[in-house]
Amino acid sequence: MASGPLEELLARREIEDLVMRYSRGIDRLDAEAVRSCYHPDGTDEHTGFSGPRDEFVDWVMVAVRRFDGTMHLVCNHQSEVDGERAVAESYGLAYHWGTPREDIRRNFVSAFRYVDQLERRDGEWRIKARQAVREWTRALDPGAWIPPEGKAPEGSRDADDPVYLAGARRFNRLAPPDSRNPSA
Repeated sequence: MASGPLEELLARREIEDLVMRYSRGIDRLDAEAVRSCYHPDGTDEHTGFSGPRDEFVDWVMVAVRRFDGTMHLVCNHQSEVDGERAVAESYGLAYHWGTPREDIRRNFVSAFRYVDQLERRDGEWRIKARQAVREWTRALDPGAWIPPEGKAPEGSRDADDPVYLAGARRFNRLAPPDSRNPSA
């Protein structure tokens, strides 16, 4: 691929989108969305895990299912593209909540950085190696939880989540096949 400012901008955008896809895959318990962010020979190094892509996906899906929910917020993101390779650093906050609310191992927020080495193969950017650097973790105060002010849409970690029901095809891996293609 020819390199120039526009190509670099497009590559950086594709890499940022990949990081976002990973985060929503974790939060929606979408193992295939997470897997799609890594090359088949990709690796991940998280707190409590270091190894190949498929083992990581199996491990992380078990780990996040112990919570009632998670929300990964990517705050700052930068990438440096060099041809078919790139390095990206993404700062974020990962909220975890569960029952009982008093259990600090189920109710906490962590600040992290993803340090990714990426490669573009067959025109697609994916993670070759990720290090999830944990900067700090803080417990969430069980007395600070408040109920919603009224009726509102609720999220779920399956095909009943509003984003899947809305029919977004690009990242809608869990939705029933007929809802993926509104014209079908």
